[in-house]
Amino acid sequence: MVFFLKSLSRSVHDQEHHHEPVAEAEVETRINDGTCTSLTVWRKSLLISCNGFTVINSCGDLVYRVDNYIDRPDELVLMDGSGKSILTMRRRKKLGVLVHNWFVYEGEAGNYCATNKLSKKPIWCVRKNINILQTNHNVLAYVFRGSTDRRHSFVIEGSYTRRSCKVIGGSRKVLAEIKRKEAMVEGISYGVEVFVLNVEPGFDPGFAMGLLLILDQMFP
Repeated sequence: MVFFLKSLSRSVHDQEHHHEPVAEAEVETRINDGTCTSLTVWRKSLLISCNGFTVINSCGDLVYRVDNYIDRPDELVLMDGSGKSILTMRRRKKLGVLVHNWFVYEGEAGNYCATNKLSKKPIWCVRKNINILQTNHNVLAYVFRGSTDRRHSFVIEGSYTRRSCKVIGGSRKVLAEIKRKEAMVEGISYGVEVFVLNVEPGFDPGFAMGLLLILDQMFP
């Protein structure tokens, strides 16, 4: 498994960028020095009994992981390579019914208190675009800061099922992009299970991965 991840990552990033790989500890530096962060996303958990994701850098080092024991969970926890919780994504309930909105919490979301509210407040809210009257059908979802903002901070456009979508900020600037990998390397076909997440400088790769996880639930 480890050998496959390392060879897969190096093959993807060598073809995409043609530069020497950087160590895992240098990822944060790359965000600050104006260089795009490129990660390989494998739609598979490292645990045999789980569904999830495995995310590796250009050296084949594990940087993010997701392990789900059920197929379509209402809660997703993004962990770093050591298993520490970075973000928790929870599907919103309205009047006891699940809706197409997801809340993003820093670290672990915590438990419900006596008033049936979480002990933490969400830092982001992702709302699926279900407005059939909207002229731009390319919009997948809107991202709002917190749970009360009425004006979105980012918009996600494209097609997640085709592994071709972008997170767009102000002035239509692309902040992160999911790209499908079509190449054949050592007889392995990538298909839609292995793809690339490119994150522009200044945009948090962990948050970009959190948005990817929500899209995977919205558009199975």
